[in-house]
Order: sequence, then structure tokens, then C-alpha cells
Amino acid sequence: MYPVLFKLGSIQIYSFGVAMSLAFIVAALVMQRDFARKGEPTDLAWSIVAFGLIGGLLGARAHQALYHWPAFVADPFSFFIHRAGLVWYGGLLGGVLATIWPIRRAHVPYASAADTAALGLAIGLAIGRVGCHLSGDGDWGTPTTLPWGVAYTHGTAAWPYPDGIQVHPAALYEAAALVGIFVLLLLLRSRVAPAGALFAIYLLLAGSTRFLIEFIRTNPPVLLGLSEAQWTSILLAAGAALWLGRYLRRPADMKVAGRKVR
Repeated sequence: MYPVLFKLGSIQIYSFGVAMSLAFIVAALVMQRDFARKGEPTDLAWSIVAFGLIGGLLGARAHQALYHWPAFVADPFSFFIHRAGLVWYGGLLGGVLATIWPIRRAHVPYASAADTAALGLAIGLAIGRVGCHLSGDGDWGTPTTLPWGVAYTHGTAAWPYPDGIQVHPAALYEAAALVGIFVLLLLLRSRVAPAGALFAIYLLLAGSTRFLIEFIRTNPPVLLGLSEAQWTSILLAAGAALWLGRYLRRPADMKVAGRKVR
């Protein structure tokens, strides 16, 4: 693995940091174009990224602290600053909460902004998962004999297997699925209404993807043989499916009311 891409003198440039930076920049550019398409303020994209970055990192670290409570209690500052890896669902919650204020300040309906954010989330997380793979931060899968198995022997997380063992590159599986979700959202963004439907579709597909990938991840089960991430995925996907199901039962004229589509 390549947790350090290169050095500039004594400064180390980390692959995860580069991937995260690229993820936020690409997400902002994608959202900027979508806001322009809808006639909404394009600078809101960068506000969402800025506030989402801070809230997302804090939320992800707070969620990760629940997994590694003794390490967090021993040195909270070092845990938040130096520990590798992030917990996605904690980051999603933190990012959503942090972006409420800039969206309201821009006088853009939150549901419409969420639809645009879904595009950024899908492609941004896909890039971020590539960073997880390069850094070897522990987001790998279970052992496999498939020809594309990977041994994360020089990553930021300790490699728990002996020589000769390879595992599923789960982060790359999720990245590929998220790219597919991003393309699908692009195709649907002018075809679905009301505002908020695209974000619901994102939650449904992304939650289902994570639920399935968890079966080859190493996260421990917490209830009925399912991991915490799987239960969170079920809640998000089920909530999105219920919302979409309720929308589909509406009369056709109510589905498009109040939605500007281009």
C-alpha cells in the first residue's frame, strides 16, 4: 500500500489526505454545475463543502471514537488529529447538520440542495474510498483467493494476517458501486420530482450497497449477525424507500408541482 505518496523535504504527503482533498474539490465542482442548471446560487456548492468538511470530519471522528473508546479516552486530541480512517455514517450525519445554516442563508430549499448534494456525495465518497484503499486504513474485506485479492501489508492499520493471505479490496468495490450510483443520479436528476427524491434514491442505493459490502468486511456483528453499519444502512435505506413509496402513490400532478426541472 501507499499511505505516503511522496515527500517534500521533511513533509510527507499522505494518499488519504490527497484523496480526501480531491474528493471535496470534485464534489464541489459537480454541485456547482448542478446548482447552475437549476438557477440556484453556485457559490453555495463551496459553502456546503466547507461546512460539510468540518462537520463531516468531526462527525466521523466522533463516530469512530465509539469503536475505539479506550484509545479516545487515553488521548482525545491525538485521536482526532492523528488517527487514520473515518467512519462514513458519522461523517454523513455531521456534514448534514453542519450544512443546514449555509443552505438556509442562501434561501435555497433544503430538499433541492440535498438533491444536488447527493451527486457530490456519491462521487466524493467514491474518490475517498480509493484513498482508503491506497492508505490501507483497515477498510478491507475478508480473506479471498480471487485473483484481485490484496495484501495491505504496509498500510496505516496493522495487517492482521500472515504472509500469503489476501483479502477483498472492499473499498474499491464500494468505490465502483458509488461511481455507478453517481452516473444513475446524473441520468435521473431532471426526471424525478419532487425535490428530495434524488437524495432519497441516493440513500436507498448507497445504503443497500454498504449493507451488501459489509458481508465481506471485517466489522463485528452487533445484533442478529449484522454489523452496526448494516443496521444503519437498513434504517437509511428503509426510510428512503418509504419516502419514495409514498411519493409514487401521489397523483401525477402533485409529483411535479413546485419543482423546477431543466
